[in-house]
Amino acid sequence: MTTTTTAEYEHALAAFRGLAIGDALGMPTQSMSLDQIRADHGVIDGFVDAGPHQRIAHGMPAASITDDTEQAVLVAQLLVQGGGRLDPVDFAEALIAWERTMAAKGSLDLLGPSTKTAVQRILDGVPASEAGSTGTTNGAAMRITPVGIATPLSGRGETGTDGVTALVDAVQDASRVTHDTGLGIAGASAIAAAVSAGIDGATRSEALDVAIAAARIGAMRGHWVAGASIAERTEWARGHLATVPADQRIDVVSGLIGTSVASQESVVAALALVALNLDPWQTVCTAASIGGDTDTIAAMAGAVLGAVHGAASWSDDAVHRVETVNDLHLDELTEQLLALRAAAPR
Repeated sequence: MTTTTTAEYEHALAAFRGLAIGDALGMPTQSMSLDQIRADHGVIDGFVDAGPHQRIAHGMPAASITDDTEQAVLVAQLLVQGGGRLDPVDFAEALIAWERTMAAKGSLDLLGPSTKTAVQRILDGVPASEAGSTGTTNGAAMRITPVGIATPLSGRGETGTDGVTALVDAVQDASRVTHDTGLGIAGASAIAAAVSAGIDGATRSEALDVAIAAARIGAMRGHWVAGASIAERTEWARGHLATVPADQRIDVVSGLIGTSVASQESVVAALALVALNLDPWQTVCTAASIGGDTDTIAAMAGAVLGAVHGAASWSDDAVHRVETVNDLHLDELTEQLLALRAAAPR
């Protein structure tokens, strides 16, 4: 058994915190157009309240998290309870209970389209192991960071392709209930692999290489559904976006890469922004400003950046504000996930 190092803990905690920070930055702009975001906020450069055009998070105060962080915490808790495995039935029941709680509060921040369909199929009697056969959106990717923290990339070689298969196995296991398709698994695998690589000490470029390798493997898993390759689109986007002038990047990500809930848009957008090598805070603020599924894109980018750069990624003020506003306690959960990582074969 390997023991957890201080560096691993720092980077893993920064990944979990980065997910929450990105999520909170994108809360006021989620599902809004660029014109609406610019009218309400201009360009996001910090935590702000939900504005007049915000319907899903209407009335939510600055630094509030959304379903991205809440469901990631849920996944983390279930992984710890399951000794590293996410039981499909337990997960389905937990998702159903989570949505009922949110609905009882009057929240419109409910389950996404793929997860909602899968949960309804379970309620209709479809086995939990078969319910995710049509899930292609980013719901699995948005909450997969705990799997990346808990799962090492055993035997990773210089190309980043060795040792990825076991991680993709864990991602598929965690995604099967809601997103058991090549697109859903590829997107989630890319984010989990980049997070795991960052915890191991990978640079941004190395983490992106591993993300692309994992997406290629993930695309061959689950049920086939037509859609562009996440691996190939990420490879293209990381090169193309670097050639775009800074003042045009938001429009290019929105109009060319895409910012919808489709995995092959939002996951690619998050990784393309990471590839720019901007300051982590600037990166997640940009992600929160691009329109569409901003909270999820910023959350995924934040998780990867935190994993790569560690505690230096986020200011003490940003961490304190998000954890205080949302009563988040990620330290102990991160330690428990890393205990699973230390016990895993390498």
